[in-house]
Amino acid sequence: MNDPRAILVTGVYGTGKSSVIGDIGDLLENGPSVYAAIDLDWLVWSNAPGAGHDAPDLLARNLGAVVSNYRAAGVERILLAGFVPHRSTVAAIRDAIDMPLFVVRLTAPLAVIAARLRSAPGAARLDDLETSRAALAADAGVGLEDAVVENVGPIRDASIRVLEAAGWPVR
Repeated sequence: MNDPRAILVTGVYGTGKSSVIGDIGDLLENGPSVYAAIDLDWLVWSNAPGAGHDAPDLLARNLGAVVSNYRAAGVERILLAGFVPHRSTVAAIRDAIDMPLFVVRLTAPLAVIAARLRSAPGAARLDDLETSRAALAADAGVGLEDAVVENVGPIRDASIRVLEAAGWPVR
């Protein structure tokens, strides 16, 4: 297949973005497309000046380099996971990957998000819960998506709905 495309799975912390793209990777593993999965948080996780979750320029530079390397290795499909609250960040991601991008926003009730984040290891996940509460109250990231998928049941169900929404074959 020579149809390079990308899916960005976004949503507030605790909606299951990383879990969903991991599961989609499992679904694509033996399929006809060569894919790569990238968690956007890891591309900006640093305590360097100008880094961190509010560093769209650094994200775009790092993402562009990683995607370029994957494309040179024959990757045709890119799975991205990360909370993207601003239209300008989506635009920077589109520019960085230089391929069609389909954006899916995952949702879940706050009670589900809270349960997920409270059960995760590390105090930072409790900070993420407060960030998610504030983002939900402000409708951060709402309206940037091509599709919305609720993620409250089995991860596989959400993964299949994401692939179907993006028009990718489900095996």
